[in-house]
Amino acid sequence: MKDVYQEALKLHAEHEGKIEVSLKVACENAEDLSLAYTPGVAQPCREIAQNKDDVYKYTWKSHSVAVVSDGTAVLGLGDIGPEAALPVMEGKALLFKRFAGIDAIPLCLDTKDPDEIVEIVKKIAPTFGGINLEDISAPRCVEIERRLINECSIPVFHDDQHGTAIVLTSALMNALKVVNKKPEDIKVVISGTGAAGSSIIKMIHSLGVKTIYAFNINGIVIKDDYDQYDFLVKELTEITNPDNKRMTLKEAMVGADVFIGVSAPKLVTKEMVESMNEGNIVFPMANPEPEITYALAKEAGATIVGTGRSDFPNQINNVLAFPGLFKGALSVRATKITEGMKLAAAKGLASLVDDSDLNADHIIVSAFDPRVADTVAKAVADEAIKEGVIHD
Repeated sequence: MKDVYQEALKLHAEHEGKIEVSLKVACENAEDLSLAYTPGVAQPCREIAQNKDDVYKYTWKSHSVAVVSDGTAVLGLGDIGPEAALPVMEGKALLFKRFAGIDAIPLCLDTKDPDEIVEIVKKIAPTFGGINLEDISAPRCVEIERRLINECSIPVFHDDQHGTAIVLTSALMNALKVVNKKPEDIKVVISGTGAAGSSIIKMIHSLGVKTIYAFNINGIVIKDDYDQYDFLVKELTEITNPDNKRMTLKEAMVGADVFIGVSAPKLVTKEMVESMNEGNIVFPMANPEPEITYALAKEAGATIVGTGRSDFPNQINNVLAFPGLFKGALSVRATKITEGMKLAAAKGLASLVDDSDLNADHIIVSAFDPRVADTVAKAVADEAIKEGVIHD
């Protein structure tokens, strides 16, 4: 069996990275040069100087995204710095191009200061159509994203928060159809209240889920401990633990319909899954080792299991969301990405699995389904127009 890590290292070394700049116009002779550069390039400059919006017409801005990271929360590796984060950001740029035709540039910043990151991104914003924040530690990532959404006139999106939430919510919609349950009737237990967990909680709440119990390293999120939390967890006290009850994860799992894990390995036992309701749904997604393995969850009687891995059914993969999301936002020159646009993306993605094909091992499509990006893009674009968050 191949060692994927050594094979990947060999690939990166052989190509010295995964992306490059390619040309869209000819530059073979003096005439080409006069059109692409001097003197001809002066004319689009004049046009843009007269009307800044023309930058979308005459440059790559309409189809470009900056992938910005400070390297503080890379994969499951933690704070490894901007240089070590670069392979991941290059990979993100590769996925933007492969799945949505978007030109993305990785920008790894040598600062952890939220003020500096916000200021840098604002300064580079004229060059890009959108900003994808990546692998920035929580809760800083939330503060940075919120400030940039308010201070920039182009879409800003933190994929580690919302990409996971969009794809998981999509999978949950279809999983509930399989087990014949409704969002408003289910009990959900979620382990992890960081970037991804907090966004998942808010999105499934928007979907209609009323009973959510959230856990982190300090135990259950409860109003009684409000003063001990950071701003992100404080917000969750308003939409979780409706009866304000202190309990363990094991106790919360009794009679639960759904478990979602974005936390740490081996937190969930076979017995805990067995204590859930019939027709239960288990999404253990801690990376690289999940809260419970796929095999053990199935052995415990889980009806539907979804993971972040490609070697098991129902892979919850962010690549199903962010390329189409940005493609849709850029196509209508959206000024921001709203909660409504994210939920629209989830619904669009869910629609790709026809009811006749829906079953416990098929609640979400493959990342390589050619319909994904365009379907998500249309749903997002339509919602942006509906909400009026587009440039006039």
